[in-house]
Amino acid sequence: MLEAWKIKGRREAGCDEAGRGPLAGPVVAAAVILPDGYCNALLNDSKQLSERQRELLRIEIEREAAAWAVAIVEPEEIDRLNILHASTHAMCEAVKKLTIQPEFLLIDGNRFYNETDIPYECIVKGDAKYMSIAAASILAKTHRDELMLHLHNEYPQYGWDRNKGYPTLEHFNAIEQFGPTPYHRRSFTLYRQHSLFE
Repeated sequence: MLEAWKIKGRREAGCDEAGRGPLAGPVVAAAVILPDGYCNALLNDSKQLSERQRELLRIEIEREAAAWAVAIVEPEEIDRLNILHASTHAMCEAVKKLTIQPEFLLIDGNRFYNETDIPYECIVKGDAKYMSIAAASILAKTHRDELMLHLHNEYPQYGWDRNKGYPTLEHFNAIEQFGPTPYHRRSFTLYRQHSLFE
């Protein structure tokens, strides 16, 4: 069972992102403040859940959270900032969009560039330790997957409905055949290194 709070009684916002590794599409971050007494035994790191479980939890989190917000950083901004800075920038933007001001931020991971005046703590594998971070990971993942399905309708040949922009053999083959799209990250290695697939 995940912990509800780092310090009980403090208004904490869990923060996480999705989409650091893909070749295409945005990075999406979420911030979530859960209400006092909230508990859901299913809540976990989004990577440990099925797509169906994530979608059901997204509905509940968006309904039950005291406050939640999602922010998006597009590929051209990722190329300008680099993916680490883009990811933490997205988290900060999500925090700024919250309708309730948190007293403290719980950040999934080990590095964070704080663009707010709110104190924070980085927690490695935090999405498997704290409910608010797990909730943020679910919102970030489901919102990004939804965006990638929309982009797939625009560029179906890249298989984004299946790979969500991640570097699969199918995705590399499509880039080599059709070239990159405006949604590809130019600062990433877009053409496969053949040794990885031999």
